Amino acid sequence: MADLALVKKIRELTGAGMVDVQQALIESKNNEAKAIEILRKKGQKIADKRQGRDVKEGVIDCYIHGKKAAIVALGCETDFVARNSDFKAFAHELALQVAATAPQYVSPDEIPADIIEKEKEIYRAQVRAEGKPEKMLDKIVEGKLAKFYSETCLLKQVSIKDDKKTIEQLLTELIAKIGENIKIVKFVYFTL
Repeated sequence: MADLALVKKIRELTGAGMVDVQQALIESKNNEAKAIEILRKKGQKIADKRQGRDVKEGVIDCYIHGKKAAIVALGCETDFVARNSDFKAFAHELALQVAATAPQYVSPDEIPADIIEKEKEIYRAQVRAEGKPEKMLDKIVEGKLAKFYSETCLLKQVSIKDDKKTIEQLLTELIAKIGENIKIVKFVYFTL
């Protein structure tokens, strides 16, 4: 039997149901970190299953700070979820994130292929100029490309509110908690 205080703590951290938390604690032999990891993996599976569903509802949130502004459209499947406080709070967090970091794309798959190829060419030239071994070239370029994604793609960015998680991880956790497909439909960043 799992410790009730630990169950409560993990539920608050993850938003997972009591039964799921208890099962994760049993599976991890009451190891808090392992139980959270189990729940995160389970959340990813839930998010993957829900990904194909249409998002016809949602909210638009905005954040304005001095000369910067961001508007974010966050979609969900039902109007019930669109009124959910966790959903609305996440939409506002996204608006803050966009205002603070000025991403250009929601995800890497939105980046045009020619821009990715141009970045790869630049990285290859940099790596060669640094005298790195040719056999390591592709791995280094992929690492630099991942850094490029984390700077330009909202989903790949580290959250300004929780520097241990990316926006993508927070989105996956929200999908697992709410049990419905959620998608960042669009965002707009303004600056003077």
